[in-house]
Amino acid sequence: MAEITINGAKRTNFGKGASRRDRKAGLVPAVIYGHGENPQHVSLPARELGTALKSSNVLLDVVFEGKTELTLPKSITKNALTGILEHIDLVIVRRGERVTVDIPVHTTGEFDKDGILEHVNNTIAVEVEATSIPQFLTLDLAGLAVGQSRYAKDVVLPNGVTLISDPEMGVVHLSERSAAVEEVPVVAAVEGAEGAPAAADGDAAKESTDKK
Repeated sequence: MAEITINGAKRTNFGKGASRRDRKAGLVPAVIYGHGENPQHVSLPARELGTALKSSNVLLDVVFEGKTELTLPKSITKNALTGILEHIDLVIVRRGERVTVDIPVHTTGEFDKDGILEHVNNTIAVEVEATSIPQFLTLDLAGLAVGQSRYAKDVVLPNGVTLISDPEMGVVHLSERSAAVEEVPVVAAVEGAEGAPAAADGDAAKESTDKK
């Protein structure tokens, strides 16, 4: 798994105004907590942090105030419109410690192409050593037929990784492809079609009668 060192600075000013100033300066407000320590407020460079977070369950070695904290991203807040990082919570972990994390599930293998593959859950929860978190897990779909599913218990787990999610939790389902809806042709009314002349003749006859 990825482990990235990032330099931070201790935050001494708080509130919305201070946070806005941090973000304007290209920094992201962050809180580091865990292992019985008091929460530590820091600012992290937005560009470096954004790059680091592209890796799933990345470990961050946050350097500030002459010390380094090994952390795991816990909660990330982004602006709903711009996608800009606004805040991040980081939990302290220790080397050798086991943690519970959600891991993305990738699929492999040939399944019945007459069906439509539905991803019911894209991640599963596992317990693993903090410094050995896999970036993704693999689920083999070979032989999957229409109407069948694969479950959390079917995901291949590396040595040292323990399943936490319900083993019967669905991960993918191969649903039946809906039959094409038969199109019913619509016949447009054409000038001079049957019925139209009769109406015209009737109008003509009425007009003739009125003149008399």
